[in-house]
Amino acid sequence: MPTDVERIGFGGGCHWCTEAVFASLRGVIQVEQGFIRADAPDDDFSEAVVLTFQPENISLGSLIEIHLRTHSSTSNHAMRQKYRSAIYVMDDAQAEAARRILTEAGTGFDAPLVTHVLPFRAFRASDERFQRYAEKHAGGPFCATYIDPKLALLKKEFGGFLRPVSE
Repeated sequence: MPTDVERIGFGGGCHWCTEAVFASLRGVIQVEQGFIRADAPDDDFSEAVVLTFQPENISLGSLIEIHLRTHSSTSNHAMRQKYRSAIYVMDDAQAEAARRILTEAGTGFDAPLVTHVLPFRAFRASDERFQRYAEKHAGGPFCATYIDPKLALLKKEFGGFLRPVSE
């Protein structure tokens, strides 16, 4: 693995969808799907992914913008504990950058963002049968209903960030 990499966590909607979105991006080396815990009151595990990425190939700002646009980042719905809208940061410098990016990006939405910047405290991987869900279940009803529309939006709005098909 290259030495010039960073790690960050994202939670928003179903981690199957979030995994599919980030796995499609150039500069993202690894996507670990599972559950992340932060500090209280957000210390219960919530569906999320942990990314390992190369900042020289995709910026933190681009990752955050893509995250905000591919889940309901303005909806404070009843399932927010299971599907917490969050950016899970690894250190104080990343937290400061994420907060600044989130504030700047928030001006482009019709409603206030509910996404929080939270400290990454623990990760628990999903069962292997759920890993790479979109890849394993392409064409299935869940993918067609939930994942494919997010990937279509990603292609339309962020096509320049997609990894080449051969990768």
